[in-house]
Amino acid sequence: MQTDTQSGDYTTLGGAVYGAFADVFARKDRTGPLPDSFRIDGKVCLVTGANSGLGKAVAVDLARRGGRVLMACRSGHPQAGKDVSRESGSNLVEMLKVDLADLHSVHELGDTLRQQGRRLDIIVLNAGLIPRSARRTPQGYEMMFAVHFLANRALIDRLLSDGLIQPSTDPKQRPRIVIVGSESHRSAGPIDFQTFGAFTDYGLRDSLKHYAASKLSLCTYAQELSRRLNSEGETRVAVNSLCPGPVRSGIVRDAPVFLRLLTQALAKLFFTPPDKAARPVIYLCCAEAMGERTGVYLHVFSEKPASPLARDETAGKRLWELSESMIDKQATGGSMGIEQG
Repeated sequence: MQTDTQSGDYTTLGGAVYGAFADVFARKDRTGPLPDSFRIDGKVCLVTGANSGLGKAVAVDLARRGGRVLMACRSGHPQAGKDVSRESGSNLVEMLKVDLADLHSVHELGDTLRQQGRRLDIIVLNAGLIPRSARRTPQGYEMMFAVHFLANRALIDRLLSDGLIQPSTDPKQRPRIVIVGSESHRSAGPIDFQTFGAFTDYGLRDSLKHYAASKLSLCTYAQELSRRLNSEGETRVAVNSLCPGPVRSGIVRDAPVFLRLLTQALAKLFFTPPDKAARPVIYLCCAEAMGERTGVYLHVFSEKPASPLARDETAGKRLWELSESMIDKQATGGSMGIEQG
């Protein structure tokens, strides 16, 4: 049975901590993790934010299963790649440089991948952050809006337009896009399209509020992308998203010392280590059943609808149209121009 409940108000520190605890103690797995023996030999996998935390754990798991893993990261070169190769026992691991806060860098990554000409089978959009205060990107956008949503929109646009993601009705050839969202998207108010993309200044008090808003944009994008790539009820690209629950990671590394130490202490006691938090991500990446479906949202292993705001088709279309002009300004490889199916 699917539900559409909110597990906490993630726009305040207290609400986020409460929501994380609720996630830990209330969740019940409804699908099991894939067995370690399940293989994806020959699949080419791109993982963003793979230098640490959840992304690194996902990269290790995919490489261990036989995937050729491309780690797209701003930092951690080359040590993170060596770590993943060693932990997975695979030499099919490569690191690629990208700063997702800079759309020029995103398009440079697109250029590199186009030159390599490798078709991608699995794309995991994982990178995330929570800054202590508003930060402006090179293009003038707020950091979380750019990293969580706009960079992903630009990257997928490039991969599709350059033919590196090739939609297919053949289950064995069908690519998958897995988007790491957050239950916090349920705490955000409706997207304000009058000010969409405009830089907003904020401090520590409102950082989680803007985090939730950026994740709502991301989850809305996931639903809209799924609709546009999979018309007439036929899955051509499996576009699915999830919240992995509270993960022991460095996402609060930019927070003040007292908050960082508090969060780290709580994380050690209650949050899921990255290797376990990666399991539902791997399930969406690899499970045969999830290659047949699209538009699915998981909270850990429990399937439920994304929020009504994220599923709103009018909002999805508006978000698509407005963000397309933003990424076209920076494009070096053109726009895919997906039409509504």
